[in-house]
Order: sequence, then structure tokens, then C-alpha cells
Amino acid sequence: MVVPRCSYRAYGLAIASPIALPCPEEGATDADVVFAEGPGVLFSRARLEAGLGPDESRWFQYAPLSRGASYLRWSELYEFVVSGDGRRIAWRSLNGGNPEAFQSYLLSQVLSFALVRQGIEPLHATTVVMGGRAVALLGDCGAGKSSLAAAFVQAGHRLLTDDLLVLREQEERFLAQPGPPRIKLFPEVARTLLDRHPGAVPMNPATRKLIIPLSADQTAHEPTHLDAIYVLRRPRHSGRESRPSIRRFTRRAAFIELTRAAFNLLVVESNRLKRQFELAARLAARIPVKSLSYSRDLRQISQVRESILQDLAV
Repeated sequence: MVVPRCSYRAYGLAIASPIALPCPEEGATDADVVFAEGPGVLFSRARLEAGLGPDESRWFQYAPLSRGASYLRWSELYEFVVSGDGRRIAWRSLNGGNPEAFQSYLLSQVLSFALVRQGIEPLHATTVVMGGRAVALLGDCGAGKSSLAAAFVQAGHRLLTDDLLVLREQEERFLAQPGPPRIKLFPEVARTLLDRHPGAVPMNPATRKLIIPLSADQTAHEPTHLDAIYVLRRPRHSGRESRPSIRRFTRRAAFIELTRAAFNLLVVESNRLKRQFELAARLAARIPVKSLSYSRDLRQISQVRESILQDLAV
């Protein structure tokens, strides 16, 4: 394996990597996770153990391996093996793919396996910082989390992390950890909300989404206290006249929503599920969790942004 040469920080972790990552660099330190390019035989053995053949018709393949390790493969792009302790991630490039897309997979879906194996429970959330307060946006894939976050960036607020959220408990509060300074948007959303987006590249051949690097003044770089969580919903009656609606969940309903928002639903061992439930219970008890219902009309997104700002001022 190639020996890692640089150390970076993302999601509160020290990461050693032989390739440049879009994250703040650190001095010499003990790494929480080591990235390294793996030999072909490592992946051949992993596929053999998992009983997986070279099925190019399947876009994504996952298989648990012995001793808690995991095998992941995106057809014609990359494959990965994550060690059972979550401390090492080996990769191999298949038929190319741009560096930004590689980093996007590595620092989200793949890294989530390492986080879970280290006992860290990530949430599927995009998080913005406004006035020194972190606000998390939850919702299913396609719910509009990144688009709404881009509307906040457009207004001068900062992105903390897109798609994957790691929280560290500090006394009775939760610190949201910064992720890579990237956001994933469809081209029309990027044009409308971020105007120019130099350096944007396609995420993969199966989607029109772009990976868009953000500048230093568009991103937050320090852990920030989480003050509120909004779960994105579509209105029951859609239309241009629909106004944003915000309602606070009961603690029980908040617990259910937070459990649904776990990042990485493939690892389902009982000890992992126990951690998920415990984190959801603590969050529901300490952080306001609210339903945010609004039309997905880009012409109204500034109104949605202002509704959240007004709600936070109460």
C-alpha cells in the first residue's frame, strides 16, 4: 500500500492520506483513519469472500466481510475495503472518475462505515451556520437539503457540512463538526443560487448533480453548537400560493425522525442500532426538532430561508 503523506481534519477526525483532500491540513498527529491505495489482490479476496462476481449491471455493491470489515463498489468507478475497526480504508480506481467525485464518495458513504465502526453515529443532514448557530436540515434523498443550504450561502451564511453530519457531545450540548467545503447541487439550482460555480464537476454518470467547491468565506471551519433541526417536508397541497409551515415535533415524533435520519442504513448489528436509538433520544430531549413544509419552487426559496431565520429569532 502507498504510505499516507498528509494529515487532514474532517468531521472531527484526523485523516492520513497519500492524496490531497479538500479539508484543512494538520501537523503530524496520530490518525483516526488512514486512507491508502490497496493492491488488486486485496479486492479480489474481498469479492471472493463476499461471493460477488464482476456484475457491472449493478451500480452499487456492498458486502460485510469477516471481523467487521466492509466491501463497497461503485460500478466502473471505485471499490473500497473498510477495516473492521474503522481505522483503515483501502481504495482502488476502476475505470477512472474525476478526483472530486472520488473524494465525495470517500468522504461520505465510505467514511460512514469507518465512523460507525468507531462507535460514531453520523446523521444524514446538511448543516449551515448563521449567527454562530448551527442548524441541521434533515430529509430523504431529494428532499432539498442542499438546495436550501445553498440559499443560506447565497444570503451570506456559511455551510458547515453537506449530506453527512457528525455530532460530538459537550456537556449538555452538541457540537456539529465541519465537513469538506463542498456542496452537491443540480445545475439549475447552482445557477440560480450560487451564480458562477468554477470547478464544478459531475458526481457520477448516473446523475446530473454537480460537486461544487465552496470558498473559504462560504464555509464554516470550526465545530459549532447545534441549536435547531428542521425536517424537510413537501406541503400537502402544493402550489405557488403555499407558504412555508414550521411546527415543532413532540419528543416522541422527534425521536422517530432522528432515527430515520441515520446515515448508513446497511450496518444493522444490534449494538449499532442501540447507539442510534440512544443518540436520537438524547437529541430529541435537548434540541428543538421541527417540521418544515414548503413548496419546492426555487422562486420561493428565499421566503423559506427567511421563515427559518424568523423562527430561530423567537
